[in-house]
Amino acid sequence: MTIEWWAWPAFLAFIVAMLLIDLLVFHRRPHEVSMKEAALWSGVWIAMGLSFAAVVWAWGGGVAAGEYLAGYLIEKSLSVDNIFVFALLFSYFGLPAAYQHRVLFLGILGALVFRAIFIAGGAALLAHFHWMIYVFGGFLLLTGVKMARHRDVEVHPERNPVLRLIRRAVPMTSEYRGQRFFVREAGRRLATPMLAVLVVIETTDILFAVDSIPAIFAVTRDTFLVFTSNAFAILGLRALYFLLAGMMKRFAYLKTGLAAILVFVGAKMMVSEIYKVPIWASLAVIAAILAAAVTASVLVPPPRLTADLSGTAEGEPTLGGGGEKGRDDH
Repeated sequence: MTIEWWAWPAFLAFIVAMLLIDLLVFHRRPHEVSMKEAALWSGVWIAMGLSFAAVVWAWGGGVAAGEYLAGYLIEKSLSVDNIFVFALLFSYFGLPAAYQHRVLFLGILGALVFRAIFIAGGAALLAHFHWMIYVFGGFLLLTGVKMARHRDVEVHPERNPVLRLIRRAVPMTSEYRGQRFFVREAGRRLATPMLAVLVVIETTDILFAVDSIPAIFAVTRDTFLVFTSNAFAILGLRALYFLLAGMMKRFAYLKTGLAAILVFVGAKMMVSEIYKVPIWASLAVIAAILAAAVTASVLVPPPRLTADLSGTAEGEPTLGGGGEKGRDDH
């Protein structure tokens, strides 16, 4: 697919404009995002992501549109898995619901920058070292097997080396100060727990990118398609978080489905020199795996869920956080 020079700045300008509208218009004042608001914005971002496939089709044809959609499905499904980790982190730090959007906003802004760097690096490696396709493919196979064998998610922010370094370098308050990341008290510049949450979210997303970027290179080598599918999947992550975080444990078989997708795209990359899987087949397999995982989660709920579906499963973090444990850890 031939990309005109102005396509990149035009798409980046679109992203910046949407982020500014979101921050300065709809979330100018901190508030707890309601399910209705989250559902509305989730629908808007998903509609934008899917509609962009029509733009790609008109621009580069059906194959390019299929590659974009396959990449978008992979990135979107992996981002859904990340939501539960974010919910655990917010619960750990006791982050009030009204402040969660600001952290997610800045986290996603950083994620776009880091993923752009990862995409450029991955494309350069594949262009200069052909054997890297086997490294990426093998890595995805191992990651998929590991994900299938370890379904339970644990987070240990206290082990994050970047956070530990910042805590040593910058004194931190024991409580939140609104949405501020730094405050000045008694002549000293102090960080707030908001900074700790942001640091952990950013570094965690870098780890997520290590899985997702090689996965999307298995369906397309076009850097424009890789970045745009990543961008649309990530931009909708905030709204999707507020919509799904409280009930992520009900999607009990999603992680198994994601593991199967990683194994599939890893195997696809490994055999690409022998047989190139058509993009329509890749798209069909990815969509079928996701549909099966979601359907199984709905029809066969895990036994550990309580009979009252309106309540929170035992041990499941709530959106509001605010627990004393998170504050005491600072």
